[in-house]
Amino acid sequence: MNYLHTMVRIKNLEKSLDFYCNQLGLIEYHRYDSETGKFTNIFLHAPGDTEATQTKSPVLELTYNWPDENGMTEDYTSGRNFGHLAYRVDNIYDTCKQLMDKGVTINRPPRDGQMAFIKSPDGISIELLQAGDPLEAQEPWVSMPNTGSW
Repeated sequence: MNYLHTMVRIKNLEKSLDFYCNQLGLIEYHRYDSETGKFTNIFLHAPGDTEATQTKSPVLELTYNWPDENGMTEDYTSGRNFGHLAYRVDNIYDTCKQLMDKGVTINRPPRDGQMAFIKSPDGISIELLQAGDPLEAQEPWVSMPNTGSW
């Protein structure tokens, strides 16, 4: 058995792709539109997973259900009880700083030099974990309070 992907439902295709690709840095490698099912699936992989398209490394599948005949889309509350996605990063502080510079709220700052949480536009929690040992605690992260939920 091999782990293939995690699927999350998204409400706004443009906002979600901006977040996952332009802000978080994931790479779109496949897209599928279903006229009969009225949905779009977009598959993303992390930059470090360069073999994703060949080996089927774990990927993120975004599912966008098209608006109905009245232009309405379903609201997904609390990510439909979804827990979180997790990505390992080379430097938790640099990653969080880059995300903040792009307008992303750090909901749980990396005060411990090891773990932080952010949220997607659809409220999906994303855990960022420091590769290897935790980094030495440093400001402004140590004093930064939590923001919202994570």
